[in-house]
Amino acid sequence: MKIRMGYAINLVLLVFLSLIMVFPFIWLVRSAFMTQREIMTIPIKWIPGNFNFNNFRNAFKAAPFGVYFFNSILLAVVNMAGQILSSSYIAFGFARLRFKGRDFWFALLLSTMMIPYTVVMIPQFIFWKTLGAYNTFIPLMLPAFFGHAFNVFLVRQFYMGIPRDYDEAALADGADYFMIYRRIVMPMAAPVLCSVGVFTFMSCWNDFIGPLLYLDKPNLKTVSLGLQIFIGQYTGQMNLMMAASSVAILPMIVIFFFAQRYFIEGITFSGLKG
Repeated sequence: MKIRMGYAINLVLLVFLSLIMVFPFIWLVRSAFMTQREIMTIPIKWIPGNFNFNNFRNAFKAAPFGVYFFNSILLAVVNMAGQILSSSYIAFGFARLRFKGRDFWFALLLSTMMIPYTVVMIPQFIFWKTLGAYNTFIPLMLPAFFGHAFNVFLVRQFYMGIPRDYDEAALADGADYFMIYRRIVMPMAAPVLCSVGVFTFMSCWNDFIGPLLYLDKPNLKTVSLGLQIFIGQYTGQMNLMMAASSVAILPMIVIFFFAQRYFIEGITFSGLKG
């Protein structure tokens, strides 16, 4: 009886906390289909009288969100590819190879996570501007192909859980380490690489500071920048703001929904193995 009572209490608490977490999203979507008057109605109206799809049309007419979406998707896809390739390759060296100073270099890599972005923001901007990369996607794409400390750490932890018997058997058959990485370890690490992809996509899609620093041309702006400009111009039109915001978060929901199983598996095994 005590166990059932405890289970019921935990279930009620989880449902209550879930509703608190989901409430802003429900409010956003509900407002996206309402007129301005319905949003401001008191008492609160939870369901639109008529689902107003004109909000989305008017929002896309008011600002070039098609261009913003294309730029954000391009940046996100390139960054995902770069982070998956670089992180998996760097992590393979730290997890499967033995070389002098390996632990020191790995600790040094992890220490870079303690450096705030605001510290390196100005030197990086001067560096890219000197190279002539201002108003291009290069500063927002190229660094992804050199790895990220957290992603390397995550993938390395997963690699450490893969038995070395696979390496020894492959080496005995005449394979080299690059072949082991490409044909054995990397396919087995699909869950954690999926996690890296999801993390990278979310980070890139929500990135505001990077595009704000390096992109000034209107045809290069991303969703995060475009949405901020749109909100500044249409502050009084809550229905259009909610419609634009709903569309802006849709890709992240879709990505997480389809990659949920691999994402959770990758995080779980990276934490348990090593």
